Amino acid sequence: MSPQANTKLFASCPRGLENPLAAELAGFGASAAQAVAGGVAFEGDTRVIYRANLGSRIATRVLLRLFTLPYRSEEDIYRAAYEVDWPQQFDVGRSIRVYLTAQRCPLKSLDFLTLRIKDAVCDRFRSAVGSRPNVDTRAPEARIHAFLDATQFTLYLDTSGEPLFKRGARAAAGAAPLKENLAAGILRLAGWQPGTALLDPMCGGGTFLVEAAQIALDIAPGSARSFGFEKLKSFDAALWQELRAEAEARRKPLEQLPIYGSDLYGDTLKLAQANLRAAGLEQAVQLKQANALEISAPAESGVLVTNPPYGERMGEQQELAEFYPKFGDALKQKFAGWNCYILSADMNLPKLIRLQVSRRTPLYNGALECRLFEYRIVAGSMRGTKPG
Repeated sequence: MSPQANTKLFASCPRGLENPLAAELAGFGASAAQAVAGGVAFEGDTRVIYRANLGSRIATRVLLRLFTLPYRSEEDIYRAAYEVDWPQQFDVGRSIRVYLTAQRCPLKSLDFLTLRIKDAVCDRFRSAVGSRPNVDTRAPEARIHAFLDATQFTLYLDTSGEPLFKRGARAAAGAAPLKENLAAGILRLAGWQPGTALLDPMCGGGTFLVEAAQIALDIAPGSARSFGFEKLKSFDAALWQELRAEAEARRKPLEQLPIYGSDLYGDTLKLAQANLRAAGLEQAVQLKQANALEISAPAESGVLVTNPPYGERMGEQQELAEFYPKFGDALKQKFAGWNCYILSADMNLPKLIRLQVSRRTPLYNGALECRLFEYRIVAGSMRGTKPG
């Protein structure tokens, strides 16, 4: 594929972030972007593919579409996959893995279909070069993604490799780590801009803080990792070097930023500190151990964003039922002039926190359905309004 050739592509993302992703991709030069459930279909050349992988903060993967064809049987799937000139895509020495997802597929065994696609790839290699690639289910060098709906079979080549939320710099994960691309998407939905104060009072492993600092310093999220397209025969090393150099030139010098994080537990705060250090951002973000109910606003106005714990057991639910009204009081008393965003899987949160919700955005943290609740804190009472 030459840098001039436009190809059909698909970028996946956490559900609920499709529109912010479409806007982000347009900034990389993507054309014909169309948000659909779970991602964005778009077109672009090699430059767009490389820039999207290097610079997207919201995408999970960037997939190159090989074809979309009708099918009726397992044999149709095999034949369509066999028709791809796989030896033109990557060397036989590259390990492979096939991933298959389906919606309303009438065929019975998805495992068998996955096997048939793998067989088609290997048979095409054996026919062309006399040997076949090895399968590696843990760290494949070439990833092939198949999608089946009721009548259509679409096959993609993965240009990303590891998911893009794996920035290459997380030192430690907390009990329920927030995916980096979901955190970045939430910052986009919150309208946060560099230079505006940002606080996460229950910061856990510090994902919001790392993402915000990278945005503020214009650090490309993929600058510390490698990508699947580097293993493909179409890899343009000179273009890739040029784009990496451009991204590095945009990077701003490290400085202390108005980005603040706190947590009740010292061990948790050490996780955030370790992740900031791994990303080279320890000096950019201010951390302290503090109770979210007692912390004061670090600036007259700003954005508070947090993903608080949610109760799965009865005792935890009782603790949160007591915590949330107090947290609402703390926001009301100490954060007038701030916009506050709380990501929660607990749909009772608005009732418990007793503040008027100005916006609810459905999001998914993995398979977990959540809401991003927006509260605009103003001086004067907001009690007694509709609980949301």
